[in-house]
Amino acid sequence: MTDSPPPGGAVLDGDELDARWADAWRPEQVDERLRGVCVPWCVAAGWTLDLFRGRQSRPHGDLEIAVPAAGFPEVRERFPEFVFDAVGSGRVWASAGAEALAATHQTWLRDPATGQFLFDVFREPHEGGMWICRRDDSLRLPYHAIIERNTDGIPYLVPELVLLFKAKDPRVKDHADFDGVLPLLSQVRRDVLGRWLTRVHPGHPWLARLARQ
Repeated sequence: MTDSPPPGGAVLDGDELDARWADAWRPEQVDERLRGVCVPWCVAAGWTLDLFRGRQSRPHGDLEIAVPAAGFPEVRERFPEFVFDAVGSGRVWASAGAEALAATHQTWLRDPATGQFLFDVFREPHEGGMWICRRDDSLRLPYHAIIERNTDGIPYLVPELVLLFKAKDPRVKDHADFDGVLPLLSQVRRDVLGRWLTRVHPGHPWLARLARQ
């Protein structure tokens, strides 16, 4: 990902975005299409916490998955009837080319027949099989250590990493997700999350909650 966005791109207002995400897929739909790919991938963000819980706790306005950036072409090949738009800096580059992809890390799958967005792909920095945190590139973990699976075999990002990403400028739903998942985290997971928060977001208010558990 480069430091500045490419020229062009369209700005979509909030109401239009909400309408175009109304038909977002569920994790099982993406999992069905990606079965058998060699690239490590996982559900990310809010849906991850519900896969960890074993039930859906709230409505989700979209669906995000994460893949190593170099593995994105293999994922892209599984959706030949759709197009991928690059997203960044509040803009959307339709049917993204190499320049837009290099300048962004988010990619929205779009149905060209309806214009609806179906899910979001985070193209993550990595070195081979080592995942690199976008917020702190000294935080590096092997993919086998950050991906778990639910009882249906759907891969998801470990909840402590999801909460680490939610900790930056948390919204009401992010605080609610933290409150809902915290009692389910083992002491080991809480300790790990505490170390990562201290490292990436020192002084974060969630640290006090973790310390009281």
